Amino acid sequence: MKEALIGWFVENLSGKVGKEMIVFLVSMVPILELRGGLIAAGPAVLDIPMWEALPICIIGNLIPIPFILLLITKIFDWMKGTKVFRPLVEKLEKKAMSKSSKIEKYEFWGLVLFVGIPLPGTGAWTGSLIAALLGIRFRKAFPAVVLGVFLAAFLMTVLSYGVLAGIFS
Repeated sequence: MKEALIGWFVENLSGKVGKEMIVFLVSMVPILELRGGLIAAGPAVLDIPMWEALPICIIGNLIPIPFILLLITKIFDWMKGTKVFRPLVEKLEKKAMSKSSKIEKYEFWGLVLFVGIPLPGTGAWTGSLIAALLGIRFRKAFPAVVLGVFLAAFLMTVLSYGVLAGIFS
C-alpha cells in the first residue's frame, strides 16, 4: 500500500513540482511520513542526494506534529458531536489506543521508540495522536516525537540509501 501511495505522488506530481517538493509532501502524509519520503527520495525512485533528502523529510514529517499534539483532542471532540464523523473518530481513537500500552508504560522513551522504529502502524502521526489521547503534555511529547523522527530518519536512511541503493544500482 505504501509503495502504491508513493508511486501515486511521484506519478501525479512529477513535472508539476520539483522532486524535493514531492518528497516533502510524502513526508507530511499520514501512513507514509518520513519513511515513505526517504524511500521516494532514495536512489530507487527519485534519486535525491541523501544530504538533501534528510532535512526535507524530517521537516516535512515534523510540521503536522504540534498541531496534532495541541489540537487533535479538540477536533475529535467536535467531530464526535456530529452523526457523520462520530464513527470515524471512534474508530481512529480505538485503533490508536490499541497501540498505546508501551507509550503509556514508558511514556517518553516508549513514545521515542514507537515513533522511531519503522513498523506498520507506528510513526509520528500515530505517536502524536496517542500522546494527545493519553494526555501527555506537549513539552514532554514533542521532544520525544522529534527524537523518534530522528531515529526513524537514521534507520530509513540506512535502508533507502544503503540496502535499497545496493539492490537498485
